[in-house]
Amino acid sequence: MTNKTTNKFSAEVRARAVRMVLEHEGEHTSRWAAIVSISEKIGCVPQTLNEWVKKVEVDSGQRAGVPSEMSEKMKALERENRELRQANEILRKASAYFAQAELDRPFKR
Repeated sequence: MTNKTTNKFSAEVRARAVRMVLEHEGEHTSRWAAIVSISEKIGCVPQTLNEWVKKVEVDSGQRAGVPSEMSEKMKALERENRELRQANEILRKASAYFAQAELDRPFKR
């Protein structure tokens, strides 16, 4: 699942913007100043670019957090778990329905 921001900017643009922040932050008074400057050039809000930078740092092990690959796996497993719970609930209800129908049926010898 992607959000509007990732749809608006290609992976290449995001990677280049992050690389620019990391390479040029020393030329600014702070990382945030670099982020603001670069975000204006590519047309995104600074908070978005800051999130991209943090994500790259997490994925590369430079910052604590859950890497993207692990996050995607967790989301997929949560989705599968939810679907299996729904299927189990349907089966439980169907089983109860058929058990009751069997009880309501007249007994034949």
